[in-house]
Amino acid sequence: MSENFNFPSFAQQGQPQPQNLSRASDSSSREDNSRAGHDNLLPIANVGRIMKDALPPQAKISKRAKETIQECATEFIGFVTGEASERCRRERRKTINGDDICHAMRSLGLDHYADAMRRYLQRYRESEELAAALNSGGGGGIQIDVRAELSIFRGDEQQDRN
Repeated sequence: MSENFNFPSFAQQGQPQPQNLSRASDSSSREDNSRAGHDNLLPIANVGRIMKDALPPQAKISKRAKETIQECATEFIGFVTGEASERCRRERRKTINGDDICHAMRSLGLDHYADAMRRYLQRYRESEELAAALNSGGGGGIQIDVRAELSIFRGDEQQDRN
């Protein structure tokens, strides 16, 4: 039995079509499929781990379910990345960044995901700035005025206000 996963509605003019992601039941056909484009799929162990994290601990996931999500997630990532790449091409840039991904999601009608991605990207950038600031501080350590911090716990701060 063979199933084809091809999403023609995702195809855009001038972009190459993804390789046929057919699934065959015998092992020799699987090996041929692996050489014919399955190497470009997300790692199935990672997909399975993400799926497992979203389910109760006792839930089981079939191999076929993992493979289906693997193919769909790979296609989705390719679809969004293709849109972001097109934006970069129009703007004559060579590097796709997080803002390009957010813009691509929005332009594809995935506003909810774009909003969540924008929030994540903002928190990520803030944490990177904090890490850089901590690493560039004298000697790489954190400098804290311990007396000032302890005064908050002892109530000395209230005495300072009086």
